[in-house]
Amino acid sequence: MTLIQITTIILFSWVIFIIAWERISPYRKGLPFFREGFWVDLVWYTIIQSYFLKILIFVYIIPVIQTGINWHGFAFFKTWSIAEQVLFFLVTHDLYIYLFHRLQHSSKLLWRTHEAHHSGKEVDFLAGSRSHVVEIIINQTIEFAPIVIMGAHPEVVPIKALLDAMFGMFIHANVNVKFGKLKYFLNSPELHLWHHANYREVFHANFATKFSVWDYLFGTAYFPGHKPGNDRDNWGLYYDYPKDYFLQHAFSVKRFDEKSLLKYKWFNWYYNLRPNALIALKKVFAKKQEAAIVNIHPDPKDTDGISSLQTATTDDERPLNYNYKQ
Repeated sequence: MTLIQITTIILFSWVIFIIAWERISPYRKGLPFFREGFWVDLVWYTIIQSYFLKILIFVYIIPVIQTGINWHGFAFFKTWSIAEQVLFFLVTHDLYIYLFHRLQHSSKLLWRTHEAHHSGKEVDFLAGSRSHVVEIIINQTIEFAPIVIMGAHPEVVPIKALLDAMFGMFIHANVNVKFGKLKYFLNSPELHLWHHANYREVFHANFATKFSVWDYLFGTAYFPGHKPGNDRDNWGLYYDYPKDYFLQHAFSVKRFDEKSLLKYKWFNWYYNLRPNALIALKKVFAKKQEAAIVNIHPDPKDTDGISSLQTATTDDERPLNYNYKQ
C-alpha cells in the first residue's frame, strides 16, 4: 500500500469520525448537516477548486520557482528524519499562517481574499474549505515550495497535507470539546469558532491554525469562557455576502447586491440554475421512489389470496427557497 493510499484512508476515516462527533456532541445544537452552503463548500471548494489548484501549484508554480532559484537546499537538512522535517515545516508554516492571517484582517486589500472564509453563518468541519483562490495559491505555494526546494523527503508533502486537512476540519468542527490548559498550546474549536463569530472583539483575535501559542505569545488570544450564541447574527460577516462560488470571487473584485442583478435575464437564469437543477433531481428521485415503495399488506377483499399493491406517494413538491436570509 502506498503512502498516498494510507493518507487517503486516514483522511476519510477522520471525516467519518468528525461527522459522528458533531452529531454526538455539538458545539451549536440544532445545526443541520446539509446546512446553508454545504454543496458549494463540498463540490466547488473541496473538490473542484482543490483539484485544479493542486495542479497549478505543483505542476506550474513551484517548478518555475525552483528553476529560478536554482538552489537545492541545505546539506544538513537532508540528513534529518521524515518526522523532524514534518515537525519543522509544521511549526514554521504555522507561524507564517498566523502572521499572514493577522495581516489579512488588517489590510483592506487582503481582506478581500479572506472574507469568503468568514462568510458562513453555520460553521462546521467543512467550512474551513471555503477559501478564495488567491488565498489558497499564496498560502499553499509558501507552504509547499520550501519543502520541495529544500530537498525534503518526498513523504513530507503528503504527510504535511494530511495533517493540515485533519487539523483544518477539527478547528472548524461543530464539536463541544474543552482542551483545558492544553488550549494555550494547541488550537481547538473552542478558540477558533470564536474567530468565526460576528463580534468586534474577535475580528483581530484567535488567528492561529494549529498552535494557539502564537495567539497567547503575541497577545491576540480571546477566550471569554462562554459561547458566541446560536443566533444567526452571532456568526459570519455583518454584511450581505453572495452564496454562489463564482459570485463570491467576483464580489472580492467589485461589490454588488446579487439580488439587484436578478433583473437581468442571463443572471436570473444563472442564479436559479442550481436550485432548479436540484428541484428536477428531486422530482426524478421522487418518481423512482413512487415506483419502488409499495404497500404489500394483503387486501381483505382479495379472495384469491393475491396482495394488492398500493403505490406510496410523496407530498414534498415544494420548490427550494434560494432567497437566503442575509
